[in-house]
Amino acid sequence: MTTLLNVLSQSHTMGWVFFLNVPFDSIIERLTLRRTDPVTGERYHLMYKPPPTTEIQARLLQSPKDSEEQIKLRTDLFYRNAAELEEFYGQAITLNGDQDPYTVFEYIESGIINPLPRKVP
Repeated sequence: MTTLLNVLSQSHTMGWVFFLNVPFDSIIERLTLRRTDPVTGERYHLMYKPPPTTEIQARLLQSPKDSEEQIKLRTDLFYRNAAELEEFYGQAITLNGDQDPYTVFEYIESGIINPLPRKVP
């Protein structure tokens, strides 16, 4: 992880960094239920945006990266490195990501357009 942070600090200037707090169960629900229609490329979520017909449902594919095992591996990697990332991005904004996407987007947008002061006098 330290190597990645060295590369980032030398080659990238970050304007804004946001951390989204999402419970593990919600991450699993959101990602394992994603599907793609190989005919149209349309993306669906079996709970939040189900396919309109059983014909479409029958041909949907799940990406291998959306398997529960892969999600657990990636989430574990993130949690092992989270403290170092938070330290590196010391002025990052942390949000509750366990809300509907429009609410999360509005918080992020407001943080960019009307940021809170970095330090309160």
